[in-house]
Amino acid sequence: MQSASEHWFDEAYYQRYYLDKKTSVADPQHLARLAAFVCSYLHYLRLPVQRVLDVGCGIGLWQPLVAQHLPGARYHGVELSGYLCERYGWQQGSVVDYASSEPFDFVICQGVLPYLAPPELKQALANLARLCRGALYLEAVTREDYEAGTIDEELTDPRLHRHRARLYRQELDRHFINLGGGLWLSRRAQVPLFALEALDDD
Repeated sequence: MQSASEHWFDEAYYQRYYLDKKTSVADPQHLARLAAFVCSYLHYLRLPVQRVLDVGCGIGLWQPLVAQHLPGARYHGVELSGYLCERYGWQQGSVVDYASSEPFDFVICQGVLPYLAPPELKQALANLARLCRGALYLEAVTREDYEAGTIDEELTDPRLHRHRARLYRQELDRHFINLGGGLWLSRRAQVPLFALEALDDD
């Protein structure tokens, strides 16, 4: 399988997976709880957040939640889909090679990476490390999630790659500290942690 192309993410895709309530994979209540958790953890860490990058932002579900929980932070949406960029005004780009002159304090990457084949996945994870100087929220379904029956395959895009969790962790551990709950702290961040707050083996 190859990585997804821009042409996959047309109007029909977003109608099927986000806008039609019968087939949508997006649960507003779940996302509200998730954003409250993630942003509360950032507040707990006293991590200053001025610049937020949502890479693969889709229809912008995180935008109002960032405004709610991180008032004053500037939200920047990047999206591969030309259709969505034209409709919502996002900057067109890919998580694999999107570049910024200045890193971001908080990076969101939700549901994007399983669309990538292994070589592009590794490039994307390295790029996220370059883009993030603070915290990263990463959500990606893994082969283990399918094997455990956690994934509703009737709702989930069948074109997703089923990468092992260790593939993500191996690359992320080079540049981030695992805080649990999908939240990763850049090793560049000047944030003190108690030893048991981090999930690192060492």
